[in-house]
Amino acid sequence: MAARTTIRAPYTDTISWASPNDPLPMIRNPRAAFDLLFGAGSTNADRSSRRKDNGSILDWVVGEMSTLKRQLGPTDRRRVDQYLENVRELERRIQKVEAKNQSGDERLLPEAPVGVPDSFEEHVKLMFDIQVLAFQSDMTRVFSFKTGRDASSRTFPESGTNKGFHPASHHGGRESAILEFNLINKYHVSMLPYFLQRLKETKEGDSNLLDNTTIVYGSPMADGNVHNHRRCPLILLGGDNAMLPTNTHLKAPDGTPMADVFLSLLHKYNIETPSFGDSVSPFALYTNA
Repeated sequence: MAARTTIRAPYTDTISWASPNDPLPMIRNPRAAFDLLFGAGSTNADRSSRRKDNGSILDWVVGEMSTLKRQLGPTDRRRVDQYLENVRELERRIQKVEAKNQSGDERLLPEAPVGVPDSFEEHVKLMFDIQVLAFQSDMTRVFSFKTGRDASSRTFPESGTNKGFHPASHHGGRESAILEFNLINKYHVSMLPYFLQRLKETKEGDSNLLDNTTIVYGSPMADGNVHNHRRCPLILLGGDNAMLPTNTHLKAPDGTPMADVFLSLLHKYNIETPSFGDSVSPFALYTNA
């Protein structure tokens, strides 16, 4: 009997690549992402052991923080205290998820890691908050965030339909089915205001993180019913209003590569490169360009 082989296309699992043939692993577990950014220790096992010994990663930096704060003025001390409290609150939320998932109660997602909430909204918000804290501390200036596998059949009852995402995308062109799929997409997009608000309320210099961050939200599929990759939608959010227009809908000519937009963004931020991916030329982000 011939053995069965399952091949999972990496394009459905990642949007970040080290090279054309080397996809970067996606981190789905909030605990893993939190420990990678804030945990003490060089390995997962080491970080896990330290958590068991201390309970909080902040226990490792109490002495250093006390020394640092003595060197700061009142305003900066308050900012440091607020940042540490935000880290601790995020840690508490992850610990609460882990405790619930280890309680023995039946899970909606039994195969998910213990640090992953059953609630899609809670999962997304945890990952958003991790990004905000990492931006705030300048641990990174770039995040790639994928909200789900392209072929996922997960249901989102909060959206108003119990139909799975991938089956709903194959709507057959029927208006009622298209509207049902639209409910799921509206629900996914409804997560964005939370992220934008968290960035906006986080001070950075004389401004805030939202003004200093450009968020690109989009989809690799324009019409899932026929797997059409032409005319895929993109939303640009945040950023400097002097560089990016607001409340504007720009319609690209048919056949325009999505990479043209990325090339234009690179140029806007003074990163001069002749091309990006399969770009042809920079896309005009201004209607009068």
